[in-house]
Amino acid sequence: MFNHENGKWYSKSIMVAEECKYPVDFSQAEMQFLVSATDLTFYIMYNQRNENYWVFKRRKSEFGALSLSKAMSKKAARDPALPGVLVFGFEGPYGICEAHVEELQKHFTLITMKQFLENKTEFSQKIQAIYLWGGRPVIDRELLLSLPCLKIIGNSGAGLDHLDLPFIASCGVKVAHTPHAVSTPTADLGMALLLASARRVVEGCQLAVSPDTKHFSINWLGQEVSGATLGIIGMGTIGYKIAQRAKAFEMKILYHNRNRRRLEEEAAVGAAYCARLEDLLQHSDFVMLAASLTPQTQGLIGRRELQLMKRSAVLVNVGRGLLVDQDALVEALKNGVIKAAALDVTYPEPLPRDHPLLKLKNIIVTPHIGSATHQAKWQIMQDLVESILAALHGLPVPNEVLLK
Repeated sequence: MFNHENGKWYSKSIMVAEECKYPVDFSQAEMQFLVSATDLTFYIMYNQRNENYWVFKRRKSEFGALSLSKAMSKKAARDPALPGVLVFGFEGPYGICEAHVEELQKHFTLITMKQFLENKTEFSQKIQAIYLWGGRPVIDRELLLSLPCLKIIGNSGAGLDHLDLPFIASCGVKVAHTPHAVSTPTADLGMALLLASARRVVEGCQLAVSPDTKHFSINWLGQEVSGATLGIIGMGTIGYKIAQRAKAFEMKILYHNRNRRRLEEEAAVGAAYCARLEDLLQHSDFVMLAASLTPQTQGLIGRRELQLMKRSAVLVNVGRGLLVDQDALVEALKNGVIKAAALDVTYPEPLPRDHPLLKLKNIIVTPHIGSATHQAKWQIMQDLVESILAALHGLPVPNEVLLK
């Protein structure tokens, strides 16, 4: 039980409910986070009418009925004035996912950017949150200053390089993102690109379906992955999950990161830390970029770094396009400085259709699909709903981005 006088919890008196069996009038209730563990989130609800305390729990990996978003939706269903949330639109390449609209409308009044621009006077006072999907709508100072009631920006994905975090914070606006929802599929794609490049899968498909192919050469070869050395640059959540997958392929793992991982984490995947990036580049058969884009990491891989790599090495990038000097990469691929590259991210996206990278045979380019699975996108949406609702109700915000 929670003691309001001293602000302490007494766990022996707390009753844990597996289901929301106990009706609570939200107008008479307070709800707040109690504990956030690795996979469990607990919520405490205090009903002022009968002074009962109930703790509800759910696993983040489950879509149970006890999430904060669903609990709050019960209140929303009785409230005709749902909070206004700005979205880019419902159609086109930057529209929010069509399959998510119905779920989002249970909690929010969705206002498109077009509607807002056509009637700023009406909507500026109604918008309390921005739902960023694929980096849209673009968040600039003009937009922020035109939304006096804005409380939170929910950003799909982990990357934040498109947001001016200090200015957003100066406006009193919170930011939440979804790093956990995107980490697994992005790690999967990183390994898929590594394997596809090593075994020349795209070239092989083109050869197999070409009308000009008469024979399959027995000497058409790729590289083995098992036993090869993988150098991971950026050993955050995504980088570590890539290491877990690489271990299953019996790869030797090196990594370079701003901060060294704990020894037990290194041992779990058999990874060795390289304090110097140069050491990793010189000893790796595959170099995997999984770092965030910051002023310090922009252009991290340039002409000098490419020349340090083995001539047989493959560069894979699932981080951000600007981590790599693309002109230097074109030169390195053309001149055999490295063997091949596989990129899920470029700058810009998409590349101009006449860009020299697109004319090379020893490269694979995918359209930034690291988190592009049905499961991941649904989880991203659920996480954003939970974060936005928490902010609007004055609760601790899951996955809130805090300025360092």
